[in-house]
Amino acid sequence: MLKNYISITKPGIIFGNLITVAGGFLLASQHNVNWLLFVVTLLGISLVIASGCVFNNVIDRDIDKLMHRTQNRVMVKGLINKKVALVYGALLALVGSWLLGYFANILTLIVALVGLFFYVIVYTLGFKRTSVYGTLVGSVSGAVPPVVGYCAVSNTLDVGGIILFAMLTLWQMPHSYAIAIFRFKDYSAANIPVLPISKGIKHAKISMLIYTILFLLAVVQLYFWGYTGIYYLVLSSLVGLWWVWLALKGFYSNNDTVWARKLFGFSILAIMILSFMMAVDSIERHELPLPPAYSQYKV
Repeated sequence: MLKNYISITKPGIIFGNLITVAGGFLLASQHNVNWLLFVVTLLGISLVIASGCVFNNVIDRDIDKLMHRTQNRVMVKGLINKKVALVYGALLALVGSWLLGYFANILTLIVALVGLFFYVIVYTLGFKRTSVYGTLVGSVSGAVPPVVGYCAVSNTLDVGGIILFAMLTLWQMPHSYAIAIFRFKDYSAANIPVLPISKGIKHAKISMLIYTILFLLAVVQLYFWGYTGIYYLVLSSLVGLWWVWLALKGFYSNNDTVWARKLFGFSILAIMILSFMMAVDSIERHELPLPPAYSQYKV
């Protein structure tokens, strides 16, 4: 019984998001970490994300049974009653929201709830089944966790928070398209209009290359705006360039499934590396003069 309630929250997705939450939190902390706030923030956003996953499982139970990788999910098998699941999801959201609002700040709570709204209402109920732009809409909610971590410390949504949001939005596009390519049959069976299905894999590869280039340009902005040091710049540039190279290799691949899995795998490694580096190489902004081209925009 307990296993079912844990499974419906998609623990793997929660863990993946917590990596970026930690990155955003530690970036804003600048090595002066409030560990109690850190733990409570992780717990609070975990519950909010878990809530979204529960609602997603309830809403998508009809198409989940059509896909091989999701046909054994709890809601598909009817192991949890629909009404019980909805109450469970609501309770998770309430507790998580209280933790973020009480121990962090109202801005953090608002950002988390915006992410939940976009994931459940705008993406799952709205765009996922009807539009090729569903992935882009869904990327908004996926980009919220690092901003939650950042705002929990800073209590402001400044340039640093915006850069984090842009990074994760851009990261999710090739990451998600890669999944759609190596899970092509599943998405086709469920008639989900993701780009590789609706426009073709070649079109998706072009988009993936564009997004990896934009991601590279976004990740280095943390250095140019004075939030991180030179070590972050060097490593983030190498990571971004390698991801661009992997995207380029897709045009010469003889096996799109194998290529997409490699690009997907590296995307996870990339975000882990960047989250770690933005934490260990964060600096106080006044200690790093901005490059001349950026100095006029210093905030």
